[in-house]
Amino acid sequence: MKLKLFVKFLLNSLLFFSLTLNSAFSQATAEEYNESCTSIMVGKEASTDGSVMTSHTCDAYYRTWLQFVPAKENEEGTMHQVKWGTMHTSSAWSNENVEIKGEIPEVENTFAYLNTAYPCLNEKQLAIGETTFGGSKLLKSDKGLFLIEELERIALQRCTTARKAIDLIGELIKEYGYADYGECITIADKQEVWQMEIMGEGIDKLGGVWAAQRIPDDHVGISANICRIGEINLKDPDHFKASKNVFDVAKDLELWDGKKPFKFWKAYSKGKPFGIREFFVLSSLAPSLNLDFDAEEIPFSVKPEKKVDVRDVLKFYRTTYDGTEWEMIKNLKVSVKLKDDNDSTYIDTIISPAAHPWMARDKRKLLNSLDSGSVVRYRPISVQYCAYSWVVQLRDWLPDEVGGRLWFGFDVPRESPRTPIYAGNLNLPKSFAVCGQDHFSRESAMWAFRRANRLAMVNWGKGKEIIEPLVMDFENKAFNEVSFIEEKALELLKQDEENEKNGIKTQLCQEFLSNYSNDFARAAVSRWWELGDELWVKFRWSF
Repeated sequence: MKLKLFVKFLLNSLLFFSLTLNSAFSQATAEEYNESCTSIMVGKEASTDGSVMTSHTCDAYYRTWLQFVPAKENEEGTMHQVKWGTMHTSSAWSNENVEIKGEIPEVENTFAYLNTAYPCLNEKQLAIGETTFGGSKLLKSDKGLFLIEELERIALQRCTTARKAIDLIGELIKEYGYADYGECITIADKQEVWQMEIMGEGIDKLGGVWAAQRIPDDHVGISANICRIGEINLKDPDHFKASKNVFDVAKDLELWDGKKPFKFWKAYSKGKPFGIREFFVLSSLAPSLNLDFDAEEIPFSVKPEKKVDVRDVLKFYRTTYDGTEWEMIKNLKVSVKLKDDNDSTYIDTIISPAAHPWMARDKRKLLNSLDSGSVVRYRPISVQYCAYSWVVQLRDWLPDEVGGRLWFGFDVPRESPRTPIYAGNLNLPKSFAVCGQDHFSRESAMWAFRRANRLAMVNWGKGKEIIEPLVMDFENKAFNEVSFIEEKALELLKQDEENEKNGIKTQLCQEFLSNYSNDFARAAVSRWWELGDELWVKFRWSF
């Protein structure tokens, strides 16, 4: 038995250096690592209930606070301030690091929206996910006015459909310029979901270049930090849109010779248009296609062989490739011949208590080099440097207040429960409005999850047996409750409508949904604070 303890000690010692690299990664930017987000999209005919879905993981060092911004009526002549730095603020009430870059005319009325680091959902069931893919440095311009998060914000404030959002963003880019890196936004409404990829027009240019492709209604798509759009058929406006300069810019910068078939990803990006995350999701949903990971290209989207439930998407976001050839802790298992107390010999397999499936890129590279290519470890969908994530359902058979249902989670998607948040919500718990990226705070909801989740990683073999059942308990609780909650909300909405006919303005439905979401969120936060205390004690000898 002493030998077994020694082997555990040895494994932990060998991993100590690589584990320390994880903390260094926590403040890396999306541009440095280009591994920062994943967005899965589901068409209405591909989902089990007819909902349209999009999603987002904010896998980078961006703010974790969120809040609902109410609708607003603006006087004529009001200007909208275009801001930079909003993703690095400490709370919903703070403006540190924020710079006013310019102004554009405001509209008469704006819609309420959920203000996350990348604004994500408005009261009309319009939702936007995001992933960064970088793109060619030849295209990056500092002359433009807009970063991607501000374009998302304005689209949610002003638009009700994905197509209108794409057109508005295209117009703003053309007039005021785009200054961000290559970005993909996945824009969904109650009917359809589109993937829009945007870059600058050139180092000294004011505009931008972009293309958008619709995910067919019976398909599923994914964007994961790689430019994905291929051939663009602008004669089919029901499935393709693009900036007028999409071909000319590629020619002028010698990114396309004008003779070979034009593919957006080939002209404007680098490498093949998919990685492990795209391959894993699409091949899992359509295994009969026999997709080849070594191919130059795989389909932009696939028709799933079984319709996709929102819980299937949530499961994808917990993915770390366990049990597959890409399993992160492969070769960190050691078979040891031992003797028990009766002097009988047996073989035991030991997994280092320090080993867990969320490795920073440097750690993965280190272990890949030590394995000499015998095992290749790829970035999973669920990562330890996730700030927050969400999956949204958009449902056209329900009023907007109830139809837009977003499943929100802080920190590591595999280790944190989801809170149901509705398009009609009015507010969130105060702890949701406090960022936790720069310092530990009991006032920040995020730290309830981050603290417990990191402690579970100290001895993941045992930690996952504790934390994963709790995650599923909360998920099961939510899905067992939401049908009743929504029926009650619809009754209250009818009451609101009757009151309005009598000249009385009430928000009974929205207040009810807000209270439900907030109560659910507070219960999850409270349980994870308790869980952190329990894990401190349980794993006190594991540090």
